[in-house]
Amino acid sequence: MGLEIKGLTFLLLLVLLVLSSNVSLSDARSGKHWRQNRASSSTLLRRKGKGKTGNSHKQYGKGNQDPYQPSPSTSPNVPVNPSESPVQGKGHPAPTMPTPSSGSGHTLPSPPPPLPPLLLPPQPPAAPSQNTVFNVVDFGARGDGVTDDTQAFQEAWAAACKVEASTVLVPSELEFVVGPISFSGPYCKPNILFQLDGTILAQTSTRAWGSGLLQWLEFTKLSGISIQGSGVINGRGQEWWTYSDPNDNDDDDVDAYNVELEKIPQIKPTALRFYGSSNVTVTGITIVNSSQCHLKFDSCQGVMVHDLTISSPENSPNTDGIHLQNSKQVSIHHTNLACGNALTNSIKACSLVETDKFRTKGKIKTLVQVSEVIFSLCDAGDDCVSIQTGCSDINIHNVNCGPGHGISIGGLGRYNTKACVSNVTVRDVSMFKTMTGVRIKTWQGGSGLVQGIRFSNILVSEVQTPIIIDQFYCDRTTCRNQTSAVAVSGVQYENIRGTFTIKPAHFACSDSSPCSEITLTGIQLKPLIVPQYHLYNPFCWQAFGELFTPAIPPISCLQIGKPSGNNVMSDYDLC
Repeated sequence: MGLEIKGLTFLLLLVLLVLSSNVSLSDARSGKHWRQNRASSSTLLRRKGKGKTGNSHKQYGKGNQDPYQPSPSTSPNVPVNPSESPVQGKGHPAPTMPTPSSGSGHTLPSPPPPLPPLLLPPQPPAAPSQNTVFNVVDFGARGDGVTDDTQAFQEAWAAACKVEASTVLVPSELEFVVGPISFSGPYCKPNILFQLDGTILAQTSTRAWGSGLLQWLEFTKLSGISIQGSGVINGRGQEWWTYSDPNDNDDDDVDAYNVELEKIPQIKPTALRFYGSSNVTVTGITIVNSSQCHLKFDSCQGVMVHDLTISSPENSPNTDGIHLQNSKQVSIHHTNLACGNALTNSIKACSLVETDKFRTKGKIKTLVQVSEVIFSLCDAGDDCVSIQTGCSDINIHNVNCGPGHGISIGGLGRYNTKACVSNVTVRDVSMFKTMTGVRIKTWQGGSGLVQGIRFSNILVSEVQTPIIIDQFYCDRTTCRNQTSAVAVSGVQYENIRGTFTIKPAHFACSDSSPCSEITLTGIQLKPLIVPQYHLYNPFCWQAFGELFTPAIPPISCLQIGKPSGNNVMSDYDLC
């Protein structure tokens, strides 16, 4: 019995020993070795995620496996999204992603946006810096209204010329005296902006002009040149107007002096001229008191002029507002042009011409023609817009003109030259106290053709002759009679209304090249009695066309139909 008890006790001790051994083994597993395994697993996870950016997109719903998981043969380091591909030329190519089947029920996440190059933040737009804006003051200009700043302007332009889309800045509240200067290409970079906010004054010393120059500020052979701002170009033309007589230009014995008793050159410069340039814009600025023409475009293509002001006093001779020659695709709009009127101070002189003087020469036989001769003699220039030979696709609208000589095509064909003008539209224009309204003028002896002209919605107030075609234009006492002429064909007059002081319409066309296809619609012109003028009826000579509506007053002298012969057709072939 005692032996059995001892055996049972031994078995219990043995069982306790075995249980104790199992508990130690469990503790060992839950101790140091478990922590080592966990650390190894964390290290492995970090290695797998190294180089990854953004969040992982591996959960596509409970129990669903990623349908775009790379195949086992694909390297695990290859990104699934092509936008996460390594730098081009390195790493492995991304696998092609299959198109998900319709109705799979899986909503695919949007791919993350591509990172900027080299992981750099996006840069803001570049602002103009000191390297692209060239202030004339930084080049030594004083702007005190006395010092000659010509060299500073030249140096600022030379620097800007080397930089595309650069800016030459003429700052506000300063007056810069500048002599004759040429801002020229053709090696300048395109799209240069001339920001004019201050005032540019012409030199008054004749030493700056030498024997005379045709222009003062000139921009030549440039592409994309723009002048804009709120500034002023002042030609200070009083020196030329006061001390020179435009009628004495051919007299070598006549000397003109300015206030310094220096000789004024007979050649008077244009204030601002563009030559041989394309995509030209002039906007916002004011041009005043040019010695001759204010703004000229010669051999340019793609011209835009708007919100411009041009002004000179009534006694300024030959101060045209805008002069176009050999230029195409020109738009002029929302502009005010007051270009003086030499006729104002020469009315008395013109009225002293005796009709018998012309009758004895056998050139004038009616008083109506005498009035037109007087009219031509007193025409010294001053057109608000002058359109010369070689111009086409001209669009002028929303312009105020006056005082001045109106908007003119010509004079064309001087010195027996060929002249061609086509596709000109003048519309929505107001004219006040101008010598003419809309005019076409050609010299005897010329050749060529004016065609495709439209004058529409013209409002005239106290205009001497609102409508005129003159193929016998002459700006001197006598002109030689010649047979040939620049032909005029296809001229539309629409909705021209207002008041006139001498004659509502004047069509003086050539016997050899009659005017053809003249159409009149909505002409309503009322006479206004002015003491120094005499009123005349409409005048027509060799003018052919059609009246679409009755005119006020009646223009019954216009011949209906087309001229006989083939004179006009032969002139068509010249252009």
